[in-house]
Amino acid sequence: MTVVDGAAAPRTTPPKTKRRHLKQLTARDRVSLSLMAGIPTLLTVAFVWVPALASIVLSFSSWTGFGDFSTIQWVGTENYKNIFTIYPPFDPAIEHNLIWLAVFFVLPAPFGLFLAVQLDKQIRFSRIYQSVLFLPVVLSLALIGFMTELIFSPTQGLINNLTGHADHHVIDWMGNPHLNIWAVMIMACWRQAGYVMVLFLAGLKSVDPSQKEAAALDGANGSQTFRHVVWPALRPINVVVLVITVIESLRAFDIVYVINKGTNGLELLSVLVTDNIVGEASRIGFGSALATILLVISLAFIVPYLISMFRKDERE
Repeated sequence: MTVVDGAAAPRTTPPKTKRRHLKQLTARDRVSLSLMAGIPTLLTVAFVWVPALASIVLSFSSWTGFGDFSTIQWVGTENYKNIFTIYPPFDPAIEHNLIWLAVFFVLPAPFGLFLAVQLDKQIRFSRIYQSVLFLPVVLSLALIGFMTELIFSPTQGLINNLTGHADHHVIDWMGNPHLNIWAVMIMACWRQAGYVMVLFLAGLKSVDPSQKEAAALDGANGSQTFRHVVWPALRPINVVVLVITVIESLRAFDIVYVINKGTNGLELLSVLVTDNIVGEASRIGFGSALATILLVISLAFIVPYLISMFRKDERE
C-alpha cells in the first residue's frame, strides 16, 4: 500500500526564502508585525515569567510578605528540606496531583479523540452533539464542584438515590478520603473530555481530504488511513493536548476548594500554595517553594516531549 503522509511534506521555510520575504515587507508592515509580536511577548514576560522567576528566587527565603525587600531573610534550601521531611500535607498532595495527571492522560484524552473522530464523520445532528459535549467546558470548575456535591451527596445525591444507598448503607462519597478523589475525578474528566474533543476536532478539520481519498484508493481501510494519514497530521494538536492536559491536571484548584477546601483526601499542591501564600500564615517563601516544585513537575512532562517533537520535525 502506498502510504500518503502529510508530515513528509517540507514544513520549514529555507532561511534565504524567509529573508527574502522580510525584505519584501514595507516599513509599516515591519512596525505592525513588531508591535503584534512584541506587545504580547512583553506582557507574557511581565506577568508570567517575571513572577515565575521571582517565585523561584523567593523559594530560598523566609519572607512573610510584609516589609520591603530588605527584610527578606535568605534560608537556602531550608524550605525544600522542610517540605520533603516535616510537612504532612505534601505527600498526599503530590500523590493526588500525579493521580490527577495519570487519569487525565488515560481517560479524557483518548475519549476526547474518539468523540472527535466520530463527530468528524458528519453524522446526523453532529452540531447538536458538539454543543452538548462542549457545554461542560464553559462551566467553571467551581460550579462543577457544586454539581459534584449535589450528585454525590450521601442522602440527597443522585448516585446514592439511584443505587438505593440514600436510606440504608449510605455511601459517604465526599466524606470518605479514599472515595472523594475519584468522585471529583469523574466530574473533572467529564469537563476535560469536551475540551480535548474540540481541540482534536479542529485538527481533524484541517486534514486534507485528498490524502484520505488517496489512501482509500490505495486500498487502506479506516484504521490504516487514521494511523498513516490522520494521526501524523494531528501532531501539532497532540502537542497542544499534551500541554493542556498537564496544565489542567496540575492547576486543578477550584473544584476541590469548593468541596472541602482541599482537605481530607483532596489535598493538591495548588491548594497548599494558596494556603501558605494567602492564608493566615502568609509564608511567601514556603509557598514559593511549593510553587517551584509544581513548576518542575509540569516541565518534567512537557519539555522532554517538546524536545523530541522538535528534533523529529528537524529530521523530516
